[in-house]
Amino acid sequence: MTVILGRLCEGFLLNFKLFSLTLLFALPLGLIIAFGSMSRFKPLAWLIKVFVWIIRGTPLMLQLLVIFLGPGLMGMGNPWPDGSNGRLTAATVAFVINYACYFSEIYRGGIQSVPKGQYEAGEVLGMTKSQIFFKVTLLQVVKRILPPIGNEVITLVKDTSLARIISCKEIIMMANEYTSKGLIWPLFSSGLFFLAFVGILTVLFGWLEKKLDYFK
Repeated sequence: MTVILGRLCEGFLLNFKLFSLTLLFALPLGLIIAFGSMSRFKPLAWLIKVFVWIIRGTPLMLQLLVIFLGPGLMGMGNPWPDGSNGRLTAATVAFVINYACYFSEIYRGGIQSVPKGQYEAGEVLGMTKSQIFFKVTLLQVVKRILPPIGNEVITLVKDTSLARIISCKEIIMMANEYTSKGLIWPLFSSGLFFLAFVGILTVLFGWLEKKLDYFK
């Protein structure tokens, strides 16, 4: 039993790495994509919107397979390192692209939800565009986007299990290996790992929402 729990912990460590790396890169990339989709340069805005539509409209599992296997199948050579590190790298790229597109729509909705009158008021007061964004818009945007961002982050925790499609040895893949030996409790134990992690995140986001409750 100790050996099995050790393997499950090892598998969940991969889930946690994938989760952390995705957030690290997808959150800022999503903001860049959001600004691009709102660009006044229409060809750029149109191109980004089409890209976001494609990514949001196709399954993450399909994107994992295309990113990991696509370059080799198209004769461009395999860009990923050999072994488990290469699979984790490919999974991270797929997750970052996918979640950055979802985050970008949340950012865009939050930014556009701020009344235009507040921008105009900032301009009347002689504030620059950057000052208006950071001192007027940003605080309101953060409060408005926190709940949907929290939902996406919790979804990300569970989506990390999809990495097994390219043979990343995450916790569910580890647990599933023991079903052939007649053991089902490792599968239930893997669910407890996810429940505990999601519980921690739920408490954290609840605390953040209270801390940011500066507009009554």
